[in-house]
Amino acid sequence: MRFNRQPRPPSDNMRVNRQIRAQQVRVIDKDGKQLGVLPIQQAMTLAEADQLDLVEIAPTAQPPVCKIIDYGKFRYQQARKEKESKKAQHQVKVKEIKVKPNTDDHDLQVKLKRAREFIEKGNKVRITCMFRGREMAHPEVGRRVVKKLIEALSDIATSEAMPKQMGRSLSVTLAPGAKKIKENHREGENEVQKSGKSQV
Repeated sequence: MRFNRQPRPPSDNMRVNRQIRAQQVRVIDKDGKQLGVLPIQQAMTLAEADQLDLVEIAPTAQPPVCKIIDYGKFRYQQARKEKESKKAQHQVKVKEIKVKPNTDDHDLQVKLKRAREFIEKGNKVRITCMFRGREMAHPEVGRRVVKKLIEALSDIATSEAMPKQMGRSLSVTLAPGAKKIKENHREGENEVQKSGKSQV
């Protein structure tokens, strides 16, 4: 009999069967029907009649709410959901790709390939263009390189915000998911132009 065995301490802190301490409980049957407030012994008898468990699902309610279910099956389903949820979760990392205003096409294609691999694995990619010396006088050159990469990856990624220039670097972060980002490009160009003028 289900109620004669020693219940294993539930891992989710739920009280089951004879672990329930309340004298009266609000009962929900196996079909989800409200049975009202019943003495604990009557609730246990109903659960036992269905060869199921009486599980306290809302211990802080007055009186506590209990449900008649198969607790073993319930825990199995919960564990399975948790396992699937963890499996589905992907820890997103931000990978950085560095370029220069004068990066040639071959090197650009190599960096583009790496960026695509990162994004396809579910990671974000930060594209950073570094300016040196006189290159600061022409930020639009680096801006074109960054824009070229953004457009090349637009089928699988979208920019989280417009490209921003801070000091001698211009950067933008791309996240997996293709969207139209022409507006971001235009706004980014305006922002960097302003920033570039202030640096000169």
